[in-house]
Amino acid sequence: MTNHDEAAAVRPLTLAWVSRHLEVGERIVRTEVLQGGITAEMRRLTIGGPGGGTRDLVLRTFVNVEHAEDWLNREAGALTLLTGTGVPAPGLVAVDPAAAHCEYPSLLMTHLAGRTVLDDEGLETRVPLLARQLVAIHALRPAERPREYVAWTTADTVVTPKGADAAAWAAAIDVIRRPAPRYEGRFLHRDFQPGNVLFDVSPPESAGPRITGVVDWAATSWGPTDLDVAHCSTNLALLHGPPWGLRFAEAYEEAGGVLAAAASERLYWQVRDGLAFSEEVQLVAQPWREAGRAELTTRAVEERLDAYVTALMDALG
Repeated sequence: MTNHDEAAAVRPLTLAWVSRHLEVGERIVRTEVLQGGITAEMRRLTIGGPGGGTRDLVLRTFVNVEHAEDWLNREAGALTLLTGTGVPAPGLVAVDPAAAHCEYPSLLMTHLAGRTVLDDEGLETRVPLLARQLVAIHALRPAERPREYVAWTTADTVVTPKGADAAAWAAAIDVIRRPAPRYEGRFLHRDFQPGNVLFDVSPPESAGPRITGVVDWAATSWGPTDLDVAHCSTNLALLHGPPWGLRFAEAYEEAGGVLAAAASERLYWQVRDGLAFSEEVQLVAQPWREAGRAELTTRAVEERLDAYVTALMDALG
């Protein structure tokens, strides 16, 4: 086996486990670290066949991550459910959620073509595609529901950024002190955002970009469509500026999606997601910089988050 670099090497027990799930005569001929993951190590494995052809698989490994078994069980369940639905998700090859065979909890899946696109250029074309894809995910009606969503922040753990609009943040924190609005549950991705969507970026001139895959289904949940929309909105606001965060909910409705009827209820979910980011700005910004968005320093992202939360509160007023 040849490695792209030393860091790409697959650990011995995991290597043996992967090999047991290959076709007769196949072997791993190359491994490459995939960038962008926050919680998991991701590797692309190039598999050589006896006839000389190759195919790619992706190995996802959780190293010393709390709840890894739960994450991987949920992802494996979601990938199984998504097979044949038309939602472009990886196919499940094998999963070892409790590390019974591997050094750490691991999941092996098919590799999807395309790449994430985090640039500002072409965003006006991609936003409607993101919205349509999310509507299609929410239209799924699984025989077995995933678990109920878990809120990612509380009013008491929000970190108000330095120099933020204190009055707007205090008002926003008050919004999430209230009980969650009633909602009709739907199948949620729960981390649907540009970093988890793959695009074909070199289609024929006339075709324009298209989505080739949606990845990272480990947080799949049951809850309000507003929550998924709010999460993508916050990501867009931080990556591309607050107006894009506000625009995404409109794009979702234009694509046929249904959100909460009352503005105050929509605001609850938008604010809840925006405030959740306050606790992990540094964690979120780093993979974006590694992907080429060097200007997205922790401070720059904090300023955008402040502007976005303020804009949400202003929209209500």
